[in-house]
Amino acid sequence: MNHNTPLSPRPLSHLSDARRRVLTNAQLRAHGVTNAEINEQCRPGGAWQQFLPGVCLLHPGPPTGEERLHAVLMYATRSAFREPPLRAQGIPVQPAAAGPGAQEPPAPQRYPDAMITGLAALTLHGFSSAPSLLSLDRVDVLVPRLRRLRSTGCARIVRAPALPKPEEVTGLPVAPVPRALADAVAELSEAGTVRRLLTEAVRGGHCEPAAVVRELTQARLLNRPHVVDAVDTLLAEGRAIAEDHLYRMVREHGLPDPVWNVDLCLPGGPHLGGLDAYWPEQAVALELDTRAPRQDDDALWSEYARKREHLERLGITVVHVTPRKLRDALDQQAAVVRTALMAACDRDPSAYVVVLPR
Repeated sequence: MNHNTPLSPRPLSHLSDARRRVLTNAQLRAHGVTNAEINEQCRPGGAWQQFLPGVCLLHPGPPTGEERLHAVLMYATRSAFREPPLRAQGIPVQPAAAGPGAQEPPAPQRYPDAMITGLAALTLHGFSSAPSLLSLDRVDVLVPRLRRLRSTGCARIVRAPALPKPEEVTGLPVAPVPRALADAVAELSEAGTVRRLLTEAVRGGHCEPAAVVRELTQARLLNRPHVVDAVDTLLAEGRAIAEDHLYRMVREHGLPDPVWNVDLCLPGGPHLGGLDAYWPEQAVALELDTRAPRQDDDALWSEYARKREHLERLGITVVHVTPRKLRDALDQQAAVVRTALMAACDRDPSAYVVVLPR
């Protein structure tokens, strides 16, 4: 038998090419290969190799990047590939998906409670600043905290009390970008690399800064100076992108030009706060919510709420928008602002305020 020999009369046509070349010992037994045959094929100089505990690579050469990913996921979910009880009793069981033209199940079902994370996940998400799959010494795989596994070979086990919903990328379950970033940053000490990854996440439209900071906070990474510096760059990048969307909204939807980036105060009185845009004639203010969800988030939100209540008591309408709304629903946000401007004539005149450049 060699690696091109059919394993059993039961076909593997429902599997992708990479998954035909990487199988667990349990899957091989389910296809009629005995433990003795597995050991014989995986001997030095044999046609196969035991790539990870319980996972075989069905050729003697180095694995491809795709094969490594499947092998790591199979290692993390070996319990899902155990032989059914009927087969253990010698009763043949045909797999439901083995017929011609049958489709593989979705990635989360093929690899339950496991997903690629860290740098490998960022590479799969298309990050140009992430290394190639073959250049990675280890592939991070995210599993439940109580899963009894240890890191070995190219598989590094990352645990979480609750798993995020995986995204399917190239047929593999992959952690969402914010979670993958947090797991990658946890293993990185080079400030430039961290900054490039976080900046690309926002600049490339993969996620919002707030989602990244939330994951970094939960991972307790914001006590590392190089991570804090990268987050400051990330937030500045996110604000710049949101401001560009805001300028485009006013221009493309024919809204009156506001005064940009101003401070308001009462004549000879207290400072009322800064605003991203203000329409003095209509007394409509717009504020971008680019808060980073850190541990003092409640205090920051209370400050936002106090400022808004104070302005509204003075007769100023405050429109509160987030970068995500500007990115994903620009037309809707323009309609909200237009409605606020049109409603100005139906309100009592606002208090006189002084507008200062910020």
